[in-house]
Amino acid sequence: MFKTLLKQIGDYRKDAILTPVFVILEVVMEVIIPLMMAAIIDYGLSEQSLKMVCLIGAAMIVMAGLALFFGVESGKTASSASSGFAMNLRQAMYEKIQIFSFSNIDKFSTAGLVTRMTTDVMNVQQAFQMSICICVRAPIMLVSAMVMTFLIHPRFALIFLVVIIVLAAVLALISSKANPILRRVFHEYDN
Repeated sequence: MFKTLLKQIGDYRKDAILTPVFVILEVVMEVIIPLMMAAIIDYGLSEQSLKMVCLIGAAMIVMAGLALFFGVESGKTASSASSGFAMNLRQAMYEKIQIFSFSNIDKFSTAGLVTRMTTDVMNVQQAFQMSICICVRAPIMLVSAMVMTFLIHPRFALIFLVVIIVLAAVLALISSKANPILRRVFHEYDN
């Protein structure tokens, strides 16, 4: 099924690839900023060097600007990729419906087909957009934060690691409870 869906990316493959790249660059910039703040305190304030504070502060502004730029670009490319994906998917579905036999047309209701081409495609579009943005951002941010925490204070990093494991277990529990509800909702859409 995923191969069939991925074929629908079509001409929007470049945007689908650029989105995770921009997200990763944004995360890297966001993780560097707190380190630069620590450098201001360690090297600028402790040595009472106004020049160092201004230099590192200017670098922080550049990093924040780059993070903003990469965030905006990832949003633009994600929107373009997911909208193009949905457009191609609807077109492919429409073409498939056109070659249905009369027995297939009798099997599927008009309302069901309309639901598939509107609501279901929109849900798949949102899932695709989330997968190329959030599903890339979250693990990269998690790994980056863990690395930085281990570099700064290894004992605190162990606490962070335990909290992540607990949160993962809670998320798995919520997901297992929500899945049957989601299936019921889709069944109601069909009706």
